[in-house]
Amino acid sequence: MNNESESLQNQTERDSRDAAITSSGKSDRMGTPKGAFQPKSPALAGFLSLMPGLGQIYVGFYQLGFIYMAVVAVVITILSSEGVPALEPLFGFSLSFFWMYNIIDAVRRARIYNALGKGDTILDMPSDLSLPGKKGSQIGGIILFIFGFLLLLNTKFGVSMEWIGDWWPLGAMVLGGYLVYNGMKSNDSSNDNL
Repeated sequence: MNNESESLQNQTERDSRDAAITSSGKSDRMGTPKGAFQPKSPALAGFLSLMPGLGQIYVGFYQLGFIYMAVVAVVITILSSEGVPALEPLFGFSLSFFWMYNIIDAVRRARIYNALGKGDTILDMPSDLSLPGKKGSQIGGIILFIFGFLLLLNTKFGVSMEWIGDWWPLGAMVLGGYLVYNGMKSNDSSNDNL
């Protein structure tokens, strides 16, 4: 079963569950039936994406929203440092392109989210646009923990953070290795299903 079929099947199961919850009469404090589909405004998603990642978070793609925010933060940090003056035009153009892509992506995800929530069938739906789930991210939790630990060392114990300026590329290498490993692992599992 491919990703599109799985996401549509999952949506159908959620719709059935939502219909059962709606017919049971249970509702939240705002009077909306618990579990009922609540559409997202594509215009608001696009507007919120002026702050990169916020539109994706609004639609429910939390992990992706934080990744977009981190990409923009890293590129701005690189541009503000004086370490790569020859590459500033490349990073500047890439940043402006990514910023626009981020807005378009949030609007597109909100529209597809709404269509899936209403039970519409979408032809040629991209496989990465299934409805967001409620699962957490282990790698995101680890990164957040390390970031908090480093800030604690700096604020409470006066540990200098200047070494991060020299060693941050190692973090990018580790994250890249992790992504390559996960990609290879998912390709292996998809080949096993054939």
